Amino acid sequence: MMGRFVAAAVIIVLCATGALAQSAPSAAPTGPAAQTQDLAAPAGATSVDVAPGEAGPQINGISIYGLFMRADPIVKTVMALLVLASLWSWAIIINKWLALGTLRRRADKFEKTFWSGLSLDELYTQFAQKPDHPMAAVFTAAIREWRRAFETGPPREALLPGIRDRVEKAMSVSIHRETDSVENQLGFLATVGATAPFVGLFGTVWGIMNSFSAIAARHDTTLAVVAPGIAEALFATAMGLLAAIPAVIFYNKFVNDIGRYSNRLENFADEFSAILSRQLDEKAK
Repeated sequence: MMGRFVAAAVIIVLCATGALAQSAPSAAPTGPAAQTQDLAAPAGATSVDVAPGEAGPQINGISIYGLFMRADPIVKTVMALLVLASLWSWAIIINKWLALGTLRRRADKFEKTFWSGLSLDELYTQFAQKPDHPMAAVFTAAIREWRRAFETGPPREALLPGIRDRVEKAMSVSIHRETDSVENQLGFLATVGATAPFVGLFGTVWGIMNSFSAIAARHDTTLAVVAPGIAEALFATAMGLLAAIPAVIFYNKFVNDIGRYSNRLENFADEFSAILSRQLDEKAK
């Protein structure tokens, strides 16, 4: 059985070899060599001159510095004002961010000390000379008014409601004063956020007016003439938005953060007022 398979395989191989031999050419063609000539460039083709060392033709882009230098003096003034406003806004933003973070950490530390069981007199001695954050300032204002009420000895029972009112008023005034101090310079962010887009728009309008004047003088409305002036004009609007957007975002954030911090001071003042009121009631017995 195996011998038959081997014999059939040998026959198939011999037949395939004979077929390939018959299909292959007997010899390579002979004759004169083919003539070659240079192909001419197709009609209408354009040539590109490339300088040595360059990969291809270069396209001159419009840089920010170029836009500023080609701009009208008034547009330059607008751009410079917007850049200064943006830089000052970022200085205020960074300063407020760090200051609010410091106030929150100090308030957390003060409340932890306040509720740790330390006596009010010891806590007052610690912060009386120089309160380093608004919550300590509210506390010292209340204790100072409290001590004034007892300078001449224990007050009569009829005077106790007046003492409560004066202590609460002292804390309220301290809260408003400290909140105003924390809100300092936020008005500048609000002003930049509200006016910077309009200042940039003024520069844009002025630049477009100059572009139209140049078009009228040259009697040419091609894109090469119109585009640079329009780009300079629109760059002023971009500068205005660049100054306004961060100012508006961080102004809203800081207003919300300061509002929450102010509520925290008022809650502390209410709790402290309740503690002092209980002590007054005990003294009246």
